[in-house]
Amino acid sequence: MLKIAIAQFNATLGDLAGNAAKILDYAERACAAGANLLLTPELALCGYPPEDLLLRPDFYRACERELDALAARLPGIAVIVGHPEACDGRHFNSATLIENGKRVATYHKQLLPNYEVFDEARYFDAGDSACVVTIHGVRCGINICADIWEAGAAEAARAAGAELLLVLNASPYHLDKYEDRATALRHRIAATGMPAVYANLVGGQDELVFDGGSFVLDSLGKETCRLPQFEEALGLVEIAGGEPQPGELAPMLTLEAQVYAALVLGVRDYLGKNGFPGVLIGLSGGIDSALTLCIAVDALGADKVRAVMMPSPYTADISLDDSRQMVKTLGVRYDEIAIAPAMQTYEAMLASEFAGLPSDTTEENLQARIRGNLLMALSNKTGALVLTTGNKSEMGVGYCTLYGDMAGGFAVIKDVFKTFVYRLSRW
Repeated sequence: MLKIAIAQFNATLGDLAGNAAKILDYAERACAAGANLLLTPELALCGYPPEDLLLRPDFYRACERELDALAARLPGIAVIVGHPEACDGRHFNSATLIENGKRVATYHKQLLPNYEVFDEARYFDAGDSACVVTIHGVRCGINICADIWEAGAAEAARAAGAELLLVLNASPYHLDKYEDRATALRHRIAATGMPAVYANLVGGQDELVFDGGSFVLDSLGKETCRLPQFEEALGLVEIAGGEPQPGELAPMLTLEAQVYAALVLGVRDYLGKNGFPGVLIGLSGGIDSALTLCIAVDALGADKVRAVMMPSPYTADISLDDSRQMVKTLGVRYDEIAIAPAMQTYEAMLASEFAGLPSDTTEENLQARIRGNLLMALSNKTGALVLTTGNKSEMGVGYCTLYGDMAGGFAVIKDVFKTFVYRLSRW
């Protein structure tokens, strides 16, 4: 019987030593649990996506040194590590099997995605051959992420004698992505007859969120194991008689719970991985800033969140009341800075230019731009990051003010339609 451990962990881009330490920790825990093999996510050693770091020769050399150092420290368990590799003037998205301190075999990703958020053809050369390794008597083929979305790589592994498919992934989240992955993998299983173990990255990296949710499918495409979404986990899979045995199935989150967890994780990792001490949010009394405030508190804790209300002559009493209730409920620091004096100054400066013209959205937009200036001044002074509160519907139709409510460093709900803002808020 082959016992495989899945390392579903949160890699930090560029933190080679930190990521290697995590892989070592998972390997030690997997070894203690009796596993024969540990499977890590795609480019686990360096984080995903490395982007233009991959244009630097010293980056590849640093990854090589870290991989060798990791190999020397691993306990008595085979480990498949995802990493970038420079070889004979070519560059590959690779997965290497390490046993007894040595590199036994390396697979090069064959299908390089160059669409949506992916740009791998810019950095990598495509591999052209299967890699099949025997682990505890089982012949395992290795694929990496996009390899399973089209015919070719999995079928080549089967033709080379593989009985089980091991897939390393850095697959970012979008709505219904889990079902899309399972469907794609079932196509490969139907074509090859091989069961498959799918290890996915978890964590936030800039505008991407990786949701984990690693899983195992038997040779009929039935799910036998599933790890939690949006959190680190160590999964254990037993392969007996050529088939994965029934294991733990983490509950699937509702769609609202998935999206909320993705937003929370994205904020937490953007702040944490970039070293920001906290966030600032301009509260308006509306639902967008209220939802953004909730996400920030769940991501960072109330002590790292500061809300600022900047009333103007256009501000309704209900907006102030709702903002005060929000900060009381969530326990965050709250400040009110009246902007009427600044508006009067702006209007006086522009009086001769606007003479004879009726008041319109121009005057209302002044308040948004004044607020943007104040928030960015507070950000510069404290180091806290301003969270922008505009949603996808507003961004799509231009219902937002340049240099005003679009000001900030991280747009939390920019990919959430207004209708889903209400769904999340009710949830």
